[in-house]
Amino acid sequence: MPRSAPYAPLAHLTPLPARSPLSARSPLPSRSPLALFLAVALTTCLLTGCDGGVHGTPGGSGLRDPYFPKAGNGGYDVSHYDLDLAYDPHIEHLSGTATLTARATQDLTAFDLDLDGLDVEKVTVDGDGARWNRAGQELTVRPHHDLDEGRAFRVTVRYSGTPKTITDPDGSEEGWLPNDDGAVALGEPTGSMAWFPGNNHPSDKASYDLTITVPEGLQAVSNGELTAQRTADGRTTSTWHTAEPMASYLATLAIGHYDIQRSTSPSGLPLYTAVDRTEVAASRKVLARIPEVLRWEEDTFGPYPFSSAGVIVGPRGSAGYALETQNRPFFPGPPDTATLVHELAHQWYGDSVSPRSWQDMWLNEGFATYGEWLWEEKHGGRSAQQIFDEVYARGADDDVWGFPPAKPSSAAHISDSPVYVRGAMVLHLIRRTVGDTVFARILRGWATVHRHGTADTADFTAYVEKQAPDKDFTSIWDDWLYGEGKPPKPGS
Repeated sequence: MPRSAPYAPLAHLTPLPARSPLSARSPLPSRSPLALFLAVALTTCLLTGCDGGVHGTPGGSGLRDPYFPKAGNGGYDVSHYDLDLAYDPHIEHLSGTATLTARATQDLTAFDLDLDGLDVEKVTVDGDGARWNRAGQELTVRPHHDLDEGRAFRVTVRYSGTPKTITDPDGSEEGWLPNDDGAVALGEPTGSMAWFPGNNHPSDKASYDLTITVPEGLQAVSNGELTAQRTADGRTTSTWHTAEPMASYLATLAIGHYDIQRSTSPSGLPLYTAVDRTEVAASRKVLARIPEVLRWEEDTFGPYPFSSAGVIVGPRGSAGYALETQNRPFFPGPPDTATLVHELAHQWYGDSVSPRSWQDMWLNEGFATYGEWLWEEKHGGRSAQQIFDEVYARGADDDVWGFPPAKPSSAAHISDSPVYVRGAMVLHLIRRTVGDTVFARILRGWATVHRHGTADTADFTAYVEKQAPDKDFTSIWDDWLYGEGKPPKPGS
C-alpha cells in the first residue's frame, strides 16, 4: 500500500596533488607540521559541521526478528507517537506529520525509521533540520548533532502521498486498505509503516495521540478514547488518545460512514462501537453480547487492561481477516460470537502482553483460541477436552502438525493453524497437568505480570514451571511446543 532532500555520505578527503619542484622564479613557502595539522583540522571541521567529532555509531536498520529481520530499528526506544493526518478518499491522498518522542539507547550518529512508500518532505530532530535518505522501507535520519546514550529527543517527519497496500508473505493484505467509503489501516505484522513512520516492531511499545481530518460526513475511528472533534469548512477533525503502551501493529484507523454507539460495561468501562452503516442490522445481535463477553473474560483473565473497549465493524470484505487492534478489534463485516470472544481475548494476550518477536506469535493466538474453547465449555458447548480430542484425531498429515507452534517454518506461516490450534492444545495440556485451580491462576497471573509489556516463549515456560514446581512439563515443551510432527498421544 505505499526524495526531496536526501543526504549524501560525507565526502572523503582527496589527497593533495604532488608538489612541483621548487624553482627560483616561483618559491613556495615551507609549511610546518603544526600548520599542516591546523589546515587539515580546519578542512575536517568544515566537512563535519564542527560538531565535536563522531563519537557514536548509526542505529541498526532492523532488529533481526527471526521472520521480519528489517522490522524495527536499533539504537532508540519510542515512548510516544503524535500523528497529525489528513485523508481525502476521493483521490486516496494522505498527508501527515509524525512526531516521535524517543530515547537513545546508544550514542547515535544516525537512526532509521520504518516507512514503506509515501513521499518524505522534511525531517527535523529537536527542531533542527536533519539530513535523511530512503532505501526500501528504511528512512535513515542523520541529526545535526550526535545523540548521546540516554538522551530524549523528538524526530518529526512530514510526508504525503498515496499509502500502500502491503502484501504479506502469506498473501494477505495489510497496511492501507481503501474501500468505497474511505479506508481502513491494519498493521499485523508490518503494515503500520504504510501510513506512518516508526519503530515498527512489537518489542517497542508507546502511547499515541492521533489527529485525523477527513471530509465532512465521514467518521474516522482509531484506538483509545476520542478526546476532541470539530467540523469546519467542510472537514471534520477528530483526536484520539491511547494512554497505555501499544505495539505499532495494533494501531488502526477506519474512515467511512459509521454508526457510532457509546455505552458502559457492567464494570464501568466505556464502550465505543463503530459499525459501517450497511452492517448495522446484521451486527446488532452479536455486538449486544460485548458486555457479557467482557464480563466473562474479566472473570477468567483478570481486570481489563485498557481504559476503554469496543469494536469496529467495517464494510463486508474490507479486509480478509479480523484483527485485535487495541481497545477495539476490527471486523470486516459482522463477526460471529466465537470470533468476538477471540479478538476481545487478545486485549489481554497480544495487546497488553505483546510478543517480543514474531516467533512468539503463539502466545497471542494460542491464548485467544483457548479462550474460545473455554467460552464454549462454559456456555453449553463442547468441553475443551472434547475439542482437544477432535483435533488430535486428525491424521498425521494434517496442517495442524505442520510445524511446532513456538517455531513457525517461515514468515508465511506465522498465522497458520499450528500457531492457533496447536498453541491452544499446549495450554490445555498445561491445564491437565496442573489442574483447574492452578491453571486459572496461570491465566490471570501471566496477564498481570507482563501487563503492558512484552514477553517471549522462554518467559512463559519459566513462569508456568514456577507456578507448579512439582510438575514435569518436559514432554509438553519438547513434543508439543517445539517438537516436529504429530506428538505422541498424551498419557500414552
